[in-house]
Amino acid sequence: MGTMAENIISNHVGKEVRANDIVVCPVDFMMSQDGTTPLTIRAFKEMNGKKVARPDRYAVVIDHNAPSPMESVSNLHKEMRTFSQEQGSILFDVGEGVCHVLVPEQGYALPGSIIIGADSHTTTYGALNAFATGVGSTDMAAALISGRTWFKVPQTIKLEYSGKLPKGSYSKDIALRMCGRLTANGATYKALEIEGDAISSLSVEARMTISNMAVETGAKVGLMTADKKVIDYVSGRAKYGFKGVGADAEAKYEQVLKEDVSRLGPQIACPPDVDNVVPIEKVLGQHLDQVFIGTCTNGRIEDLKVVANVIGERKVAKGLRLIVSPASREVMEAAMDCGIIQKLVKAGAAVTTPCCGPCVGTCNGIPSDGEVVLSTANRNFKGRMGNTKALVYLSSPATAAYSAVKGCISDPREVLA
Repeated sequence: MGTMAENIISNHVGKEVRANDIVVCPVDFMMSQDGTTPLTIRAFKEMNGKKVARPDRYAVVIDHNAPSPMESVSNLHKEMRTFSQEQGSILFDVGEGVCHVLVPEQGYALPGSIIIGADSHTTTYGALNAFATGVGSTDMAAALISGRTWFKVPQTIKLEYSGKLPKGSYSKDIALRMCGRLTANGATYKALEIEGDAISSLSVEARMTISNMAVETGAKVGLMTADKKVIDYVSGRAKYGFKGVGADAEAKYEQVLKEDVSRLGPQIACPPDVDNVVPIEKVLGQHLDQVFIGTCTNGRIEDLKVVANVIGERKVAKGLRLIVSPASREVMEAAMDCGIIQKLVKAGAAVTTPCCGPCVGTCNGIPSDGEVVLSTANRNFKGRMGNTKALVYLSSPATAAYSAVKGCISDPREVLA
């Protein structure tokens, strides 16, 4: 009688497995991006790889340096395009979006599946009941050749969130609170099983925000239940068959943590650590030079609707830069169709190509020395946005939007509650 993680892996290896077992199992989908694919290709060739085992189940995504900011990166992008064409794999090119938004959006992240990505935030797909985790480029290359990978079956920490979020608080606030409570290494190589009525009340997009940040606690995966919302989300997109997998009533957990979010206010992760999380009241008034809204954590259409609602007819504060990156072309088109892009541009925002650039500090908004940034991203360590001398705070899109028009960290409940 297993946990969600144990049961998904058991289904793939054809026998019952438990925490700490070492297994080799088939993989349903694989992905790598432009920061990791060139290394994967090199390892693939060093292993004498000739053909990707399942090219229709492997996506190459150009999103971290997109569009290319320099000659050397352009050459790497060319190498990726050539490899993808030779192998017949899926290619998401410049402008199509961020890998962890594209994979679910395009129907490749499905309940009960096992997914590996050469990117740590592959945990995002756990919101869709997929055992999804990041791997290194060498492990990715081996999986491309064999169609399989190895795991040590993780122990599981169960997180139960009850109650209803108050106005002004969002799933990002739950995610930040989770990081603060578990700490950055408190769940290392553990599976997080995240549930409760507070979770079930969230949209699938909002749940992805929490699973996305599971890795910020060190977790291997951040799994959620395949309820009706999940099934409805994937049914019209699914590229292959799926079946949700749950935990058994008698499942054994390393620990069970419970929390009522009914009084959870906006949370802020302070530099330089993602687990340095405080209630917003602790940092109200903190001067800001730049606000960034986007990423695989909070760049979906649901997030941009919140941002547009909070900004309203206001303008970006004088002397502050607001950079917005829709997380995919589909998101950008939806935001254009309902007037969000126009509203943000009129407010003074700079809207970029769908990409990861500002988040990882490769292009489209690297702060200067001493500048302070509020971001909706998932990490804020020194140098995360491309400058070790800048300070990065993390928040929800609502907090970021309201702070952008106020010029300092500000409480969105002033306009939402």
